Amino acid sequence: MVSPTERRLIAEARDARRSAYARYSKFRVGTALLAASGRVYRGCNVENASYGLTVCAERVAFFNAVTAGERHFVALAVVSDGAATPCGACRQVMAEFAPELKVLVADARRRGPVKTFLLNELLPSRFSL
Repeated sequence: MVSPTERRLIAEARDARRSAYARYSKFRVGTALLAASGRVYRGCNVENASYGLTVCAERVAFFNAVTAGERHFVALAVVSDGAATPCGACRQVMAEFAPELKVLVADARRRGPVKTFLLNELLPSRFSL
């Protein structure tokens, strides 16, 4: 069951998805990251003609939060068509700050249930020093 806080995060991620710049793939993603402070940081994917320069919504949210001084995170909501889970690069960035992060994944078309994962389920052997 999705809590009221988690529903709010998913709604924030849906709203952030509207700002996605997905000119090439047309695959828009929105995220909302809940920091331990209680603040929410949003992100959307930003594509570039040079695909390697594209930045995923998950990393945008984390980078926005880190820029604001946050270092501890509780949950991340991700909204996209088909309820796609974060890519490997995003999982590694998330693991840097929150290896026990709760990840909520929802379909933008509201099809199917919200999927819930712990980050260590999505990235069981993270890179660390």
